[in-house]
Amino acid sequence: MNDGTALTLAERLGYRPDDRLLIVNCDDLGSTRAANVAVYDALRHGVATSASLMVPCPWARDAAAGYRGEDVGVHLTLNSEWETYRWGPITHSPSLLDGDGGFPRTVEDVWDHADIEEVRKELRAQVERAIYWGFDVSHLDSHMGTLQLRPEFFDVYVELAVDFGLPLRMAGRSGERTIGFPYRRLAAEEGVVYPDHFVLCPVGARRRIERVLFDLRPGVTEVYLHPAVDSDELRSSHPDWAGRVEDHAYLTSDPSLVDLVERAGAILVGYRELRDLQRAESKA
Repeated sequence: MNDGTALTLAERLGYRPDDRLLIVNCDDLGSTRAANVAVYDALRHGVATSASLMVPCPWARDAAAGYRGEDVGVHLTLNSEWETYRWGPITHSPSLLDGDGGFPRTVEDVWDHADIEEVRKELRAQVERAIYWGFDVSHLDSHMGTLQLRPEFFDVYVELAVDFGLPLRMAGRSGERTIGFPYRRLAAEEGVVYPDHFVLCPVGARRRIERVLFDLRPGVTEVYLHPAVDSDELRSSHPDWAGRVEDHAYLTSDPSLVDLVERAGAILVGYRELRDLQRAESKA
């Protein structure tokens, strides 16, 4: 039992305080057909426990058509970072467009030019569209971290989490000194649930995840990958396509990952458990 006054997140979820819970998330569902095939394969036949949908992307509706009730959240999107493959807002939001007909490529461009009311309108529409398409939305996270690193954008992030009763992906506490505001405390004060530990993972995340699992900490840890199957579409649109194909193989056909999870004593969970906790606590 925890002898302090506050229960740990693991205890609030019904586990022991020293249990190691692991969310394995797949980012960029809906970004390409290649990603849709790989993400659902990883959720249904691999180690993945959750995924994040990019609602504005051209293949998001295809992802909705393939949905079978998996743990899927919304990857709130204000950027379109690739040179030749573009997407833009689903609302009429001129401040969220760059001169090339899509969302800005860089986070800084969003911060410099976005009208915060248009940000609020666009992101709310993304969540509502995912719900309309039939997704039982499990959480919210932020493409490229755009919403987590500036206070005025973070306010919208938390507002959506509260309004829809959804947990958030949250940067680690160590980043608060650099970013300059106590984002974890601010979210917790609003009753928002988020993992204890968040691990930044590059495309081609195998080595990063191996290091995490060798020293997995108690509590809830989120790692994420970007799985996709090899295709001409993927190769032409994503310069980092090889790492995405590698992520898919790692999640679905590499026995070393399953072995590492077992040796770490990790308990695989999804974001839906955190969502159910957040909603139950808000009613208490």
